[in-house]
Amino acid sequence: MDVGPHAYLQDKMKRHPILAVLVIFLVIALVLGTTLVVALRILAPSKSMFFSEKIGVITINGIISSSQTITSELVKFKNDESISAIVLRINSPGGGIGPTQEIHREIQKTVLAKKVIVSMGAVAASGGYYVAAAADRIVANPGTITGSIGVLMEFVRMEDLLNKIGLDLEILKSGEFKDIGSPDRKLTARDREILNALIMELQKQFVNAIARGRNLSVGTVEKIADGRIFSGARAKELGLVDSLGNFQDAVELAKEMAGIKGDVTLVHSKKGRSRLLDLLIESGVRSAADLLRNLECRIEYRWIGFLGQNIRESY
Repeated sequence: MDVGPHAYLQDKMKRHPILAVLVIFLVIALVLGTTLVVALRILAPSKSMFFSEKIGVITINGIISSSQTITSELVKFKNDESISAIVLRINSPGGGIGPTQEIHREIQKTVLAKKVIVSMGAVAASGGYYVAAAADRIVANPGTITGSIGVLMEFVRMEDLLNKIGLDLEILKSGEFKDIGSPDRKLTARDREILNALIMELQKQFVNAIARGRNLSVGTVEKIADGRIFSGARAKELGLVDSLGNFQDAVELAKEMAGIKGDVTLVHSKKGRSRLLDLLIESGVRSAADLLRNLECRIEYRWIGFLGQNIRESY
C-alpha cells in the first residue's frame, strides 16, 4: 500500500525522535526570526542598528587649546570599519597654533581613508576655519561667522604697575632676546621686527594650508587673509565653503559621498567626562582661567570677537 509524504514523515519522526526535535526547533526558529525581522522593519525602520550604516560625529566646541581628544577621535573613527564617513561639527573661534595644526594634519590623514564633511555652527573662524580647510567638503549656515584668516599675538604690559607699587623684576638672560615679550618692559624696535617676522611666517603657513585644502591659488587666499570675517553665504562665494545648510544637510552630503543608501546611525564620539562635570568645571574655574590667560603671552589662530562669550554646543 502506498504511503503519502505526510504519513512517511510521521513514520520517520517516530523512528528517529532526535530528528523530530531538530525539525521542531528549526520550524520555531524560522517563525521567530521572520517575526522579528518584520517587527523591526515596521516599528523602527529608520533607527534599526541592524540595517543602517554608521556615520561618526565629532564636535569641536569653543577655543582650541588642546588637540589630543579630537585627534584621538579621528583616529578611532578612521580605523573603525563600521564607520562609513565622518561629520566634524565646528563651533569655534580658533585657538592655539600648535593644537590647530595637529588637528588639521590628522584630518589630512583621515580623508585618505574616509570622507570627512565639516558642518559649521555659529562660528568657525580663524583656527576653526584652518581645521575645516582640510576636510573633503564644508557646509555652513548662511549666517555662520567664518574667515578671520590671520595670526594674533597678545602681550600684557605691567611695567607702569610694577613701578607704582615699587616692585622690580630682575631677569638674567643668555641672549638679548631671551626675555622678549616679558611684561616688565616694552618691546624694542628689534623685538617687534623679530615678532613680526614670526607672525608673517605663521600667516604664510595658514594661507598655504587653505590654498591646498580648498584648491585655491595662494594669491587668491592672500587677498582675503587680512583677518576679516565673512558670513557663510559670502564664504561660499569666495570658495571657502562648498554649500549652505545645517548639520543634517552635512549628514546627507556625507551619505552621498560615502555611497550610503537608506538610513544611517550617527555615532557620536564619547566624552571622557560627563556633561555635568563639564558644566561644573566650566562655571567654577572660567573666571580664574580667563584671568590667567590675560596675563600670559600667546600667539594664536583665533578670532577675538567672541572673547568671554559662551559659544559651546551640545548634542
